[in-house]
Amino acid sequence: MQIHHIAIICSNYEISKKFYTEVLGLNINREVYREERHSYKLDLAIGEHYVIELFSFPNPPARPSRPESCGLRHIAFSVENIEEKRNELISKGLECEEIRIDEFTDKKFFFTTDPDNLPLEFYEN
Repeated sequence: MQIHHIAIICSNYEISKKFYTEVLGLNINREVYREERHSYKLDLAIGEHYVIELFSFPNPPARPSRPESCGLRHIAFSVENIEEKRNELISKGLECEEIRIDEFTDKKFFFTTDPDNLPLEFYEN
């Protein structure tokens, strides 16, 4: 079994679309506007690997993120060079936490957030 994709509902479609494509660099596989739902569905990939469905819906309720709450905690992306990725994201205007070391794997990682404050982790291979 493998994870097929992660679905995210955003509060502002254009802002989130720009973030996931221009800031994070994900590729657009397909973009569909569903008139009956007043909703966009954007399929995003890392390379050719489909990973995220980005949805827009009119007036979605906010989901608490901090302090820790039930539900999705964060999305983690694997990267080759953690320092380069952090510097790249900072240069694009993101606030990134300091790089930490995972106490169990000794791997480097840091967190930032998407436009809806969803925690995103970047973890070095």
